[in-house]
Amino acid sequence: MLHQLGSEVGTKSCVLLKFFSVVKAKADEETAAKAAARTTDKSSPTIFDKIVKKEIPATIVYEDEKVLAFRDINPQAPVHVVLIPKDRDGLTQLSKSDPRHKDILGHLLYSVKVIADQEGLTDGYRVVINDGPNGCQSVYHLHLHILGGRQLKWPPG
Repeated sequence: MLHQLGSEVGTKSCVLLKFFSVVKAKADEETAAKAAARTTDKSSPTIFDKIVKKEIPATIVYEDEKVLAFRDINPQAPVHVVLIPKDRDGLTQLSKSDPRHKDILGHLLYSVKVIADQEGLTDGYRVVINDGPNGCQSVYHLHLHILGGRQLKWPPG
């Protein structure tokens, strides 16, 4: 009986630790996004520009003449790929797009389908674009997150 009680307490403690870790991670993510919005020089090279130039290593899963996709370093699902346009062309966030960006925006969405097929996401997936500080955008180079490989929950955040 005592062993069972100890196991139950241990399980509850583990659940609480997991909960507080998630809360802390979300708070850290929000803080980082707000800091990035305040301090990022939107015209200077981003970490994604450096990945495109192969100055920073990444696990690339797809590339063509216009886009590059790589595995997220902090995956939120079994499959978590980040897709970016190779040429930022002022496209720091979706809300900053203008008519000249229509072609690349369409190409990005079609590339999501190609990558999802390649990754075997036949049962579905989610595409996320974080926009601005309230959208938790931390890199000001438009990017799409492709998430799948498990049942995703709703609402997302």
